[in-house]
Amino acid sequence: MQVPLDSSSRKRWLLSAALVLALVYLTLAGRQALSSFFAGRVELSSLRVATRLDSTNADYFDRLGRGYMLVARDPGAAAAAYREAVHLNPHSARYWFDLANAYEILGDERARAGALEHAVQADPTTPDVAWEAGNLYLVQGQTDKALREFRVVLASASYQGDAAMQLCWRIDPDVDALLQNVVPNRAGAYVSFLYVLMQKQQSAGAAKVWSALMAAHESFELRILFDYIRYLVAGQDVEQARLAWQQAAALLGLDSYLPSRSNLIVNGDFSLNVLNGGFDWQYRKQDAVTLALDPSDFHGGHRSLSITFHGPGVSDAGILQIIPVRPQTTYDFTGYYKTSDLEGAGGPHFTIQDVYSENILFESAELRDASFWKSVNGEFTTGPDTKLVFLHVQRLPADNAIRGKLWIDDFHLVPKQP
Repeated sequence: MQVPLDSSSRKRWLLSAALVLALVYLTLAGRQALSSFFAGRVELSSLRVATRLDSTNADYFDRLGRGYMLVARDPGAAAAAYREAVHLNPHSARYWFDLANAYEILGDERARAGALEHAVQADPTTPDVAWEAGNLYLVQGQTDKALREFRVVLASASYQGDAAMQLCWRIDPDVDALLQNVVPNRAGAYVSFLYVLMQKQQSAGAAKVWSALMAAHESFELRILFDYIRYLVAGQDVEQARLAWQQAAALLGLDSYLPSRSNLIVNGDFSLNVLNGGFDWQYRKQDAVTLALDPSDFHGGHRSLSITFHGPGVSDAGILQIIPVRPQTTYDFTGYYKTSDLEGAGGPHFTIQDVYSENILFESAELRDASFWKSVNGEFTTGPDTKLVFLHVQRLPADNAIRGKLWIDDFHLVPKQP
């Protein structure tokens, strides 16, 4: 429809209508801008103005409630503002949480419980919501509901999972009950539980959680395996450590790092990447020693480990491997080495020691004067309590400076056949 503009009255009418519409729009826009401005301030007077300017904005009423709580210390007025917020938007868990907190301070348990249930219903799967709900339930002694909410946190990849697991253990320190009723079937939840139990020195429970983690068939970080092995070794539970290493091998792609009947030393020729943990080689950085994998010179495989000494106070090269063994068993050991310009009193030795008693079971002659690869062969017999040994490169004595280079490679350790 076209309106003819052939008369001055019609033109004035349209102009007036346009001006009225523009004025209404500017008024509404200005009102919105003003309410947003006042809502962004922390003064109670500004927040009250914001709610008057825009009485349909639930967020403004929630901010006003927080102002009453934090500034005026008036939980009654805060609860009134929060009630208006949830009336305008009943689907926000945050508003219901704020209302529940106000009711808690007012001592209205029934109203607080109702607000908290509304919060959970509004957003039942978000971990942040479940975390806050779980903590509120825990404060009130409603442990069953707290565990229900913490399970939601554990079922997600939330950063609060470790803390939630700590609280679950505090509520119910029963491994079997938590595994059955609370901990979801996912690797992240089992890992959180595993660390809680290691911290509490609950080895039997940790073994159950480890079994559940293996049954989940989900990959996890390699450091978790290393931490668990380290915990078990410290607790002298060598059999569980050996089993854990074997179980994790297929899951984490470590099949090549398993010992065999023909060699108990893992990665003996350094052909694999050094994992620096578990039952592979482990190393530590030292100022006077440099360790490097050398593909240009080797005896077995396609590279060796080079050890460069350049200073005093070197008692150990900083490379070792822990090896499960059987008590009262004789073992044959073989290793290879070569040197270059190695100088200084007191040379390096291949040394095998009991991890727990630190008794030396085997010590080679000094590794010196070998411009070509030389073998070191020997045997030793474990004691009645020996179940774990470690192989390392020790220097005796350690006081004087030592300089030069040592290559090591192609290690083997097997039980001696009767």
